[in-house]
Formats: sequence, C-alpha cells, structure tokens
Amino acid sequence: MPVELVQNNYGKSRVRLLKVARHGDRHDLQNITVNIALEGDFDDIHTKGDNTKCLPTDTMKNTVYALAAQTEEIEAIERFGQRLGNHFLSNNEQIFSVSIDVVEHQYTRMTPDGQPHPHSFTKNEGEKRVASIRMTREETSIESGIDDLIVIKTTESGFSGFIKDKYTFLPETDDRIFCTSVKARWKYADSDAATDKRWSAVRKTILDTFAEHDSLSVQHTLYAMGEAVLNVHPGVEEVSFSLPNIHCIPVDVAKFGEENRNAIFLPTDEPHGLIEGRLKRK
Repeated sequence: MPVELVQNNYGKSRVRLLKVARHGDRHDLQNITVNIALEGDFDDIHTKGDNTKCLPTDTMKNTVYALAAQTEEIEAIERFGQRLGNHFLSNNEQIFSVSIDVVEHQYTRMTPDGQPHPHSFTKNEGEKRVASIRMTREETSIESGIDDLIVIKTTESGFSGFIKDKYTFLPETDDRIFCTSVKARWKYADSDAATDKRWSAVRKTILDTFAEHDSLSVQHTLYAMGEAVLNVHPGVEEVSFSLPNIHCIPVDVAKFGEENRNAIFLPTDEPHGLIEGRLKRK
C-alpha cells in the first residue's frame, strides 16, 4: 500500500547552558534550556536514507554554545532565540522554518550584608521565564511567558451563584483563599517589542492585577489580568493563561477543642480545577 510522509521535523532538545558575564564589579548569570526543531526538505532522509541534507542534531547543540559565546553580555532569551533561528536559516537552504523554545531558570543574588552580592546567587525554585520563537525567511513570531508563578491572596476572593444539582455539595462563599500557579503566554505584534524590560513589565501587570482584583471566580480574575495586559502594553497583541485552582480547604479545628478563626487550611492541588483562556484585541 503506498504511503506518504505528510509532516516531519527534527532537532535537539534540552540543551542546557550556563553563561557568566564577568564585569569589573559584578558577575551576571544566566541558566537556560533550549529546544530546537527544524522543518524543511528532509523527505529523502526518511524515504531513502540519504543524509546529504541532514544537519546533525549534535551540530545544533554546538551552535547554541558557539552563538552564546559571541556576546559577552547576558542576552534576552527572545533575542538569543532569534539569532539561533537566523543562523540555521541563513546557512541551510534546505530548512524552511525553525522553532526555538527557551526556558530560563531564574536566580537571585545573595545578600549577606543586606546588599546584593556581586557573584553569589540562589536559584529560584518554581517560576520560569519562557520564550517561543517561530521563524521562516519571510516572518518571525515571538511569544514570551511565565511558568509556575505561584500566587496567593487570603481574601477578596469568592465563588457563588453557580449551578447546583444533586451532586453539588460545594458551599457558596464570598471570602476564600485564592491560590494558583500562573502559566501565561503573550504574543508580540512586533518582534522588536520582545525585550527584558517588556517581559518584566507584563509580569508586574499580571501580579498587580491579581493582587488588586476583587475576584468573583478564577475566570473573572483571568479576564481581568488579560484585559490589563492588553490595555497597558500596546506591543502585546494577545495573551493566554492556564490557571490551576490550588485549593485551600478549611480545617475544622473545633473538633480538636480549638476555636475556628478561619485560619487553618489544608492546601491541595489534586484534583484541581483548571481554568484557561486567551484574549486579544478586536
């Protein structure tokens, strides 16, 4: 029976890179993981075993290190991803498109004397900065984002007025703990807008809105955060969120002979509600 290869890509995944920028009075540090995927004229590699158009994945790995070494300064992951994509497209006519995904593992300077130390750091567990770069010879699309940003507010959050049937036992409340692990992605209208400053500003808008919003549901706050990002940052054309509801279940301490003050909770994330949405300008 005749068959057809309808789609294929290949690349190098989980390329780890630690870079140190050495200045006179301080060192800067960057720790990233890079995934590379290429699409192009690769059919003969599959159907004939002909590797004349195959760029080895080991070469892709080495290219990450070589291009990182070309600049002394720490580079925004969006910019580095674009340089990688341009390199592969410029030097390989058989490649049609390049996808670069970068995860940046965040570090904080130690403060042994109350001041930021010039060359000592602690790794931030959890939150990660991410970027996805999609490139052809005609266009570039960049999406930045955040993974595993855990946020919590202890009031100004409620959930009521929902559907109730014979299986509904969840009580209504106008005062609950709201905790979630934010996964956010935003797409830039112009690749030049993808800067460190813009990423930090969008992150701050998300956090400020979460803190100040009087939440009537996770969906309500998701929309408020997305609306704020689009209103405050004209360089962003759309934004999406994935928000798991990390439940904080009140513990009845009265059965232990203690007074219930709405102060003791059991945090649990299994099972959890998962609320997702994407917003863009009309």
